[in-house]
Amino acid sequence: MKNNVTRIFAAVLAVILLFSVSACGKGKDSETTTSAPITTAPTTTKLKATDYNRLTGLDTLSDEAKGKRPVAIMINNISQSLPQYGIYGADLMFECLVEGGITRMMAVFADYTKVPRVCSVRSCRYYFPIFAYGLDAVYFCFGSNKSLGTATLQKLGIDYFDGAQNYDELIFGRDPERLGNYSREHTAYVEGKNIPELLKKYNVRTDYQEGKDSYIFKFTAPKKVSKQSCNEVTLNFSPSYYSTFTYDAKRKLYLKQHSGKPHMDSKAGKQLAYRNVFALETEVSLYEGGPLVQMNWKGGKGYYISLGTVKKVTWTKADYGSRIIVKDENGKEIKVNRGNSYLGFVNNGNVEFPTA
Repeated sequence: MKNNVTRIFAAVLAVILLFSVSACGKGKDSETTTSAPITTAPTTTKLKATDYNRLTGLDTLSDEAKGKRPVAIMINNISQSLPQYGIYGADLMFECLVEGGITRMMAVFADYTKVPRVCSVRSCRYYFPIFAYGLDAVYFCFGSNKSLGTATLQKLGIDYFDGAQNYDELIFGRDPERLGNYSREHTAYVEGKNIPELLKKYNVRTDYQEGKDSYIFKFTAPKKVSKQSCNEVTLNFSPSYYSTFTYDAKRKLYLKQHSGKPHMDSKAGKQLAYRNVFALETEVSLYEGGPLVQMNWKGGKGYYISLGTVKKVTWTKADYGSRIIVKDENGKEIKVNRGNSYLGFVNNGNVEFPTA
């Protein structure tokens, strides 16, 4: 069930014929308040990362989760699997292109004692565990392509659970309400409430690895990131799959759309919403001619979007175990507003803002 392994080759750089679709914007925004609606922010900027949520900078961890590792869960995002559930409360959400022009997501929860049932869970693609490894997260998936995904899992040394390899009913299941209404591959879930018991059962390390117990960003009290307004942005993954974020000035969050429709969590009854949106560009191509996708996970350019404003950035990930570092155009690491974040990775030139 649990696998511990060592490292993988570097991802190949090559530009894929990728696409354009929608828009992102630069309209006026009159909002000036800086308080976070998600939860109460710490009153000081000098905090022990082990006492606070290192993924958001907020005071949200249970006592049992302080100093403990996060968990990362692969999320099915093909339109036939929608709506998902259990993902609204994720601290981080990654989204990347996979084969066939569709996307897959990875939800990361800092508090391993508060993860809900998450559905639908799908298979690994190799760049997702690389991102999870940099967070020192325990990784959950349901299947993996052997040529890249399984090879990566077997080389990274990451702790992971794959429901297709070793199905443990403590953690994996099939949603009875979905069986018969969805294709079987869209019915798998992770039973989040059992994660603490599962990790104990398989003797998986729960404490942070030494040197990994720091905040993933340089968090700050929420404030505008520039003088450039941004009320809408679209990440074009393919002609049929794109994610649009529209700013809700009242909630001070960006509401996510999945290819033109509100992206909902069916159990929460809420549209996915984020304090921070990272629209990150890189090189994406087909692996050995396809159909699998390979992606340069080491860096590129992009945009940081928060509180109705946007700034241009560059991003780097030095190696498998490193966090993603986001810098401004002058090469200085940026400060990130406390709160949850979405990180989307698209091919160069596929982030769009609406034109006037």
